[in-house]
Amino acid sequence: MERRELRDLLRAVADGKLAPHEAEERLRAAPFEDLGYAKPDTHRGVRQGVSEVIYGAGKTSEQIAGIVGSLRAAGERRVLITRLDPPKAEAVQGLLDPADATAFAYHELPRLACVGGMPEHDGVGYVAVCAAGTSDLYCAEEAALTAEMLGSRVVRLYDVGVAGLHRLLAHVDDIQGASAVVTVAGMEGALASVVGGLAACPVIACPTSVGYGASLQGVAALLSMLNSCASGVSVVNIDNGFGAGYQAALIDHVRRREPR
Repeated sequence: MERRELRDLLRAVADGKLAPHEAEERLRAAPFEDLGYAKPDTHRGVRQGVSEVIYGAGKTSEQIAGIVGSLRAAGERRVLITRLDPPKAEAVQGLLDPADATAFAYHELPRLACVGGMPEHDGVGYVAVCAAGTSDLYCAEEAALTAEMLGSRVVRLYDVGVAGLHRLLAHVDDIQGASAVVTVAGMEGALASVVGGLAACPVIACPTSVGYGASLQGVAALLSMLNSCASGVSVVNIDNGFGAGYQAALIDHVRRREPR
């Protein structure tokens, strides 16, 4: 259940179209459904405005499809699935009911799927997603698509790493006009500090595992971003494009309280 549905339910009671006990029955089942292997949080959309997101790694296709079905049956307009490899995505789509299977869209590069379609943009501005190099796009696209699926308009600024600073400086206006900026970089992770010195909005730094041996699968970029001298830079975990995009979308909607 999402906030809009809750308001509609309360209006129906107020208008005499629904008996109080009927509304009570609907709300009683709202917090979660016990599937045995999972307890989908069907009330998260009411609390947070965004339905529960499914982490696909480590779950079977049957489990993912079951959770999707539970959330959709509870009234969630869209369900996001992260870390979903192509074979499992195909299997999940085949297990969904026909309506949800038709509404299933898979994006292979970021290994991300959505059931329910892309929403209209309803943020206060837009989210800029900056990727240092082409090798970082798997993570940048996870951030960008997550923000878009939460209702934000996204401006993609790709291959703008500090090894060619002029490429980044060509997009200063895009950076300075954003509600939030996500910087995605591996290697030494310097992009976050440079963007942090240009932006007047929150900057969410996302280190990637891209780099040679001493990058330590992203640890070097993570430590660099955590030690940024630029103000207003926060850091998510290595390769966590989802977390960065989600946080950016929340910032982009800070003046709106409508569910997305």
